[in-house]
Amino acid sequence: MSLSDYLFGRPLATDEEGEQRVGVWAGIPMLGLDALGSAAYGPEAALTLLIPLGAAGIGYIGPISTLIIALLFVVYISYRQTISAYPHGGGSYTVARENLGTTAGLLAAAALMLDYVLVVAVGISAGVGALVSAAPTLQPYMLPLCLVILTMITAVNLRGVRESGLAFLVPTYLFIVSMLAVLGVGVGKAVLSGGRPVPLEPPAPQGSAEAAAGLWVLMRAFASGCTAMTGVEAVSNGVSAFHEPTVKYARGTLTAIIGLLAVMLAGIAFLCRAYGVGATEPGGPGYQSVLSQLVAAVVGRGAFYYVTIGSVLGVLSLSANTGFADFPRLCRVVAQDGYLPNGFAHRGRRLVYSWGIFVLAALSASLLIAFGGITDHLIPLFAVGAFLAFTLSQAGMVVHWRREGGPNARRSAAINAVGAVCTALTLVIVLVSKFAEGAWIMVLLVPALLACFAFVNAHYRTVGREVATDLPLNATDLRPPLALLPVRGWSAITRKALRFALKVSDEVYALHIADDENAMLALEEGWERNVREPCRSAGVNPPKLIVVYSPYRRLYSPLRQVVSELQKTHPRRDVAVIVPQLVRTRWYHFLLHNQTASVIKVYLLLSGFRRVVVIDVPWYLSDSLPPAAPADAASSPAQPGRIRDEGPTGP
Repeated sequence: MSLSDYLFGRPLATDEEGEQRVGVWAGIPMLGLDALGSAAYGPEAALTLLIPLGAAGIGYIGPISTLIIALLFVVYISYRQTISAYPHGGGSYTVARENLGTTAGLLAAAALMLDYVLVVAVGISAGVGALVSAAPTLQPYMLPLCLVILTMITAVNLRGVRESGLAFLVPTYLFIVSMLAVLGVGVGKAVLSGGRPVPLEPPAPQGSAEAAAGLWVLMRAFASGCTAMTGVEAVSNGVSAFHEPTVKYARGTLTAIIGLLAVMLAGIAFLCRAYGVGATEPGGPGYQSVLSQLVAAVVGRGAFYYVTIGSVLGVLSLSANTGFADFPRLCRVVAQDGYLPNGFAHRGRRLVYSWGIFVLAALSASLLIAFGGITDHLIPLFAVGAFLAFTLSQAGMVVHWRREGGPNARRSAAINAVGAVCTALTLVIVLVSKFAEGAWIMVLLVPALLACFAFVNAHYRTVGREVATDLPLNATDLRPPLALLPVRGWSAITRKALRFALKVSDEVYALHIADDENAMLALEEGWERNVREPCRSAGVNPPKLIVVYSPYRRLYSPLRQVVSELQKTHPRRDVAVIVPQLVRTRWYHFLLHNQTASVIKVYLLLSGFRRVVVIDVPWYLSDSLPPAAPADAASSPAQPGRIRDEGPTGP
């Protein structure tokens, strides 16, 4: 088994795609981790902005969470309809493009792409934040831990869709069970104590109020808390990942995710108020996440605490998988429409879109490094992309139902219209309240991505016009090309390349660019015996030897000059430059031989010669030493004596 097979699994055939699809149980870990994990950092993001209100600020988490849950159910009903209307994947890009036009679709795509990058960065940083809460000594290593987790998730996703869902199955359901257990025990204690439970571990004390609970503060807290809704669109984007019937499995997965998320948000808000749990300053000394304080207050800091926090760490870190599941799929659809490079539409060895995975990993790593791996620094950028995509998707669905008609079209359109209005209002609140804190970056990045889309599409359109033709094949004037073969000295590689050149052309030129007089004389002296005499005996026009002396060891300029002269003297013939090249079979061969041949090929291709064709003649290096040369060959005056380098001109 090769190393790549061991790390990423054996290559999968195209007809094995059906085996890679999942059901509800694997769909929740694959597409629901972001939504479920946001229950950990959404309430905390809201509570962080309520810190200036002191202990009184905790009381506002209930109403804020109620609004978020109500909005969550509006979006849930809307996306159930989207899944039914687009059973092959009703992502915001597809819905907006088909119903609102290409520009709206690309706007949704840009917003979602940025949102997925943030999903990965925020999820991992929040997971490491949970770990640091349980083990404060790890605080100086937050960024390295984030990058290690990112690398692991990237590797898992490169193994394929099914493997990513199964790999995250245990941590996901451990998180669900442990969190529901903590919430159940906490609510039970609160009810039995008349709403005044005694915490087993006192939460961090809240400071005195430094500000009043004005509308602006509450709007900012609501905007931050709305990060708990990110990831809800993932199932709608990834319908094609489910077994048949895809709509049934996708809607079942969405229902389970939304139901679990709503219960968690409501339970956390209730227990935060009952136990007096508030946020602590992110990144500061003594930082503890809200969930860490809440779990410790309900069950203490025993074994169950560490199991729960460990599951929180796992799910938050792995919630980045939602981005890895949907970002490559979105890039693939946009690339198929000609607005991203074609590589994004190509599936790799495990039937995943590898380009999208690598690009997402690189962008997320850059974001983590730029913001030091601290969740609170990333939150202001969050939710803008998600709610912009929500709004465009729901508005597109309104147009869809009006165009399609049917007995339930009006009701469906009304539901999507309510969803569009609610998410649009939320988007405005998020933009206004978070603009100065970093949301302005998103306002700049979205147009930048749109410009990128336009550039890529314009390029493909230009190339398409350039290569398109209705003309039939021109079968006249089919003279063979001139052949130009750079040679360093006489060797088996030169012999093989010359033989090939004589097969493709009746007029062959051998170019020797000399910087060593002895090698030049040896080549010239042996040319008559090694080349001209065999050609005359076979009745073949012998290659002409061109020697250019280059005292300053320049290679590319003399080559360019000779090619130009050949084109001028033979204006109606192409020039085939034949490049002998050693093919390495062991890793250390790359250290022992230079890359001049490869550079020569790139140089010629980029030099603008319209009638020049570059042809490789490979010589495969054997894994063992070659047999000793015959005595007459070894004593030949044309032999340079040893291979100095393969180069573009032969050894």
